Amino acid sequence: MSRILLVFSFLIFTIACNSQESKREVPIIDRQPVVAGSFYSDNPEALKMVLQSLFAKAEKVKSQDNVLAIMSPHAGYVYSGKVAASAFNQIDPNKEYENIFILASSHRTIFKGASIYNIGDFITPLGKVFVNRELASELIKNHDVFVFNPEAHSAEHSIEVQLPFLQYHMKKEFQIVPIVTGTQNLNDCQKIAEALLPYFNDKNLFVISTDFSHYPSYDNAVKVDKKTCDAILTNSANKLIDIINENGAANIPNLATSLCGWPAVLSFLFITESVPDIKVVHIDYQNSGDETQDKSRVVGYNAIAFTIKKNQHMSETKFEFSKKEKKELLAIARNTIETYLKTGKTSEVNPKDITPAMRENCGAFVTLHKDGALRGCIGRFSASEPLYKVVQQMAISAATEDNRFSVVTIDEMKDIDLEISVLTPMQKINSIDEIEMGRHGIYIKKGFYSGTFLPQVATETGWSKEEFLGYCSKNKAGLGWDGWKEADIYIYEALVFSEKDK
Repeated sequence: MSRILLVFSFLIFTIACNSQESKREVPIIDRQPVVAGSFYSDNPEALKMVLQSLFAKAEKVKSQDNVLAIMSPHAGYVYSGKVAASAFNQIDPNKEYENIFILASSHRTIFKGASIYNIGDFITPLGKVFVNRELASELIKNHDVFVFNPEAHSAEHSIEVQLPFLQYHMKKEFQIVPIVTGTQNLNDCQKIAEALLPYFNDKNLFVISTDFSHYPSYDNAVKVDKKTCDAILTNSANKLIDIINENGAANIPNLATSLCGWPAVLSFLFITESVPDIKVVHIDYQNSGDETQDKSRVVGYNAIAFTIKKNQHMSETKFEFSKKEKKELLAIARNTIETYLKTGKTSEVNPKDITPAMRENCGAFVTLHKDGALRGCIGRFSASEPLYKVVQQMAISAATEDNRFSVVTIDEMKDIDLEISVLTPMQKINSIDEIEMGRHGIYIKKGFYSGTFLPQVATETGWSKEEFLGYCSKNKAGLGWDGWKEADIYIYEALVFSEKDK
């Protein structure tokens, strides 16, 4: 390894010297494999056989939606290969991508921002993986959060181990943008997300490289990894931060980290949580104890996919609930709030009371009114969890996390009426003529700024369409009164029911 580092350092020094001669072209320095022969076989035929075996055992495709990203482990193939294959198996092998962004975290050095390899291609035993060096250099030039740091790539395995899976699985040619995060700073993670957000679409694929818990016992790993994975499935960066901190404070024996690639994962969640209609799907889990006899110290691995509906139109999805189902959802919301205010815990729901419609994955808002006045309202558009669970989470948030109001007290609950708005998937519009006042809610988004008004806001206020857009743009999205004119606008419908309904 030291010899590889020495050679790599010499080549970087050579580049630096040559760059002083403006008329000489900077040589291309391909990044050679450094963990072939240890993390995976360095023999091409043997490696192909291993990959064939891993994909044969992998989980099948779990969603027919467009896969925009996967989260895959980066350990030795004998430990995490099956989970990694399950992640890559979700990708359509015949799809042509403009770029495959691989977002990983540094294991060997800490530095500001992230490093993008832009001086050559990547080599594996299966051949060359082309780097979009032009785009890599453009990102470095235009965003100060990106650099090229040779130490970040010289011995780092978290990108390298993903490449043979791509080479084996993809049937079309592809090129990568290899990014290693070195930061431990949340502000840097947000800057990384802001820079990459324009590329997060169905023309590109993102591969997020991370393992989960490191070195707890088998049973503790299963518990910790589920908590961390569940946080990611909420598609909330803040939720993930809270769970990582909670895991760290739990004094779990031998737990070194609950997510080794958290800077990369967090950067990515800062992207996805700002994009409507993202669905986060859990694919597979195991830990190293499943492949070895040693269950005293293990490392956890999860495969996760981020998807979006194919050509989803609002008219395709209609929500209908019986009076009994509406009454049950409202009871769940009330009981959840009251239990949380008394105990700090989320109440259990009797599975017998949950109908198939209440198990459907969809977004929802929970609104609290006291004496006719708003007392709290929080919701989410993400359709990554069953409705009844979303109602529980948003009920607690509306009562305790709406920063416009103080936390609701248990004594107030007798004077509070609950309202639930179940949301249809969003649809981007090209003209505000498509907005039907009283029927459609609006979601205005530009960059990291966004805001929404539920459909009932138009009815309650009596605003004109221009006022509806203007107040949402100014007060909710922070874009100014006319900001909506330069922003993306989405519409959605809501099935609204409350405790005041008869």
